[in-house]
Amino acid sequence: MIPGKHKEIPDEVFINDAYRIVNEAEKKGIILRLIGAVAIRIHSKEFEDLHRRLGRLGTGKGSFSDLDFVGYRKQSSKIEKFFEKDLKFIPDRYINTYFGYKRLIFYHPEGFYHSDVFFNALEFSHEIFFGDKPGKGRLELDSPTIPLADLVLEKTQIHDINEKDIKDLIVLIRAHEIGETDEKEVINAKRIAKVLADDWGFWHDATQNLNKVKILAKKYLNENLLNKDDYEDVVKKIDLLLEYIEKEPKTKKWHKRAKIGTKKQWWRTVEEVVR
Repeated sequence: MIPGKHKEIPDEVFINDAYRIVNEAEKKGIILRLIGAVAIRIHSKEFEDLHRRLGRLGTGKGSFSDLDFVGYRKQSSKIEKFFEKDLKFIPDRYINTYFGYKRLIFYHPEGFYHSDVFFNALEFSHEIFFGDKPGKGRLELDSPTIPLADLVLEKTQIHDINEKDIKDLIVLIRAHEIGETDEKEVINAKRIAKVLADDWGFWHDATQNLNKVKILAKKYLNENLLNKDDYEDVVKKIDLLLEYIEKEPKTKKWHKRAKIGTKKQWWRTVEEVVR
């Protein structure tokens, strides 16, 4: 099964495959790091019940639809060979031919899911750059996922954020402490603040989205989906993140774009890839 409707696959298949793919790539000197909902699940296992209460996870089946990764463009040919020859994944020839300089798409050999592999950066509503040199970028700071701060940025960069992403952010923030380094299982607030201090549009959407998380968290508290401890912990950490973001000195580029404000579109329009 290539493109088309995915089967309902148990969550553990995604989680096990995520570790397997990253670890097998590592043995070949290839750096791949997981992004998205599966990455958040891996980092927040002790809060699986909260994820479930929020309706973000089901009965263990069908919670996820894909496994997406970030790698370095300089390793693109190795990555392509790894997915096709070693993992036996089926390449999307059209996408990989025309867009292979920035991303590759592969399909699980049994049609369980597809995998996007992005190079150097995530370019959706806003850009998150990881570096372009293996051994010197941010991808090596954590495994099997991108660093926690970048997972927060991945979710908060979404211009039209939905409840699914807000629920993921609630769980991610609830499960971790806020700090100033990329120490394991710590959300690096300085990294987030520095990225946003250089990009007014990203700053605008991210701060709006963090405030939306607080509003939705209150709604979930009233609906008994969050308990009082969950709610207070998440709000306290978001306020701390917002404080870091506010205090970080903004660049000339940020100030120049801030003068234009919302009079001009400040986000990139994200087009769905036709498979």
